[in-house]
Amino acid sequence: MDIKKLLQDDDAVSPVIGVILMVAITVILAAVIASFVLGLGDQAQNEQPTASFDFDYDSSSAFTSGDGDGSLDDEGDQNQLDIKHSSGDSISDARLTVKDDDGNSVSPFSSEVSAGTSVSVQIGNDDTIRVVWTSESGETTSTLSTYEAPGA
Repeated sequence: MDIKKLLQDDDAVSPVIGVILMVAITVILAAVIASFVLGLGDQAQNEQPTASFDFDYDSSSAFTSGDGDGSLDDEGDQNQLDIKHSSGDSISDARLTVKDDDGNSVSPFSSEVSAGTSVSVQIGNDDTIRVVWTSESGETTSTLSTYEAPGA
């Protein structure tokens, strides 16, 4: 037996490494294609923020605007609802609207909405108010918080 020839003979190593590399490339390509087909890449961009809002209803005072102003009341009532972002993610003001159950909506926020930001809107005594987030593409909406006026 020739020991020099045995140490220099490496014919079996190349095919094994080649097969391993081909399998790895195939798995990576399959994962990338599957993420595009299933739309997982879009979901990461349109992920809903987590935020908490506090509401303070005042039916005894005339409506005064906060950072922005808006009226959701179509019956002439002067009920003021203060909406305050109490905790959670900062959200672009362009992504938030305040809507009532009659289909009226306003965008009272005038800057990025972060903890401590508050606005006032005029509402009816029987309204249900929702703070709604809209995705950047405009295809997805989500209600972040809801408030029911005393007469609702």
